[in-house]
Amino acid sequence: MNLAGKTLFITGASRGIGLAIALKAAREGANVTIAAKTAEPHAKLEGTIYTAADEIEEAGGKALPLVVDVRSEESVAEAIDETVAAFGGLDILVNNASAIQLTNVRNTDMKRFDLMHQVNTRGTLMTSKYAIPHLEKSENPHILMLSPPLDMKEKWFAGHTPYSIAKYGMSLVVLGLAGELRSSGIAVNALWPRTVIATAAVQNLLGGDAMMQASRKPEILADAAAEIFAKPARDFTGNFLIDDTFLAGEGWTDFDQYRVDPGQPLAPDFFVPDDCPAPVDMGPLGE
Repeated sequence: MNLAGKTLFITGASRGIGLAIALKAAREGANVTIAAKTAEPHAKLEGTIYTAADEIEEAGGKALPLVVDVRSEESVAEAIDETVAAFGGLDILVNNASAIQLTNVRNTDMKRFDLMHQVNTRGTLMTSKYAIPHLEKSENPHILMLSPPLDMKEKWFAGHTPYSIAKYGMSLVVLGLAGELRSSGIAVNALWPRTVIATAAVQNLLGGDAMMQASRKPEILADAAAEIFAKPARDFTGNFLIDDTFLAGEGWTDFDQYRVDPGQPLAPDFFVPDDCPAPVDMGPLGE
């Protein structure tokens, strides 16, 4: 794997999974645009685009921090243009930005539904749209969505249908774009975690300290993303990948390194298909 000199545009890269992928690429000498909204410190959310940029530079990469709202067409288009102007091109797009609220239909405010749809589905499609003309000029272009396999089961919708629709929308973009761009040699893939990942969203919205301790670190997704980017784009596209299953197929065996607390059973994530078994050495899953 060698991302030296490659340029990545990562939405939601000021913290969490997006930042982990950015730092992994930076350690290989990549250029990274941090496309996120957080320019000022937040009381409950660590990190801004500027602190992320400092970490990327310290890790050995080059950083371009940009305030980007993926709901705004003008904001996205300008950020893509600034990235190309700064680094001379674009090689990899990571659609990581996402909005979440786990409420059923009756308890979901339509304003919140609109936000999830605009950030997740529409934001992913629009950012990809503006990146494509530049990716076509890359030697090994990749688009990666942090979105789940299209396992259309009732259990993945019941209880949080609005969020599931918006999240599956990202994966529908993968399905369609992989076909649209296959002849152009641009890979389009989806990556999803088997377990809950220790992020600010988990800490603040999904379960607090207890859930964090039952989670894996974002680095598992960063390692999987790097393996994806190393694949020949023309031959590796249209895949819906679960992090540990994919890594195991690439020869990775040590999954304990990603546990926040090795003594706690892992909490499974949503949307992981029943027919996708965990690697045998992963250890027990919690309920």
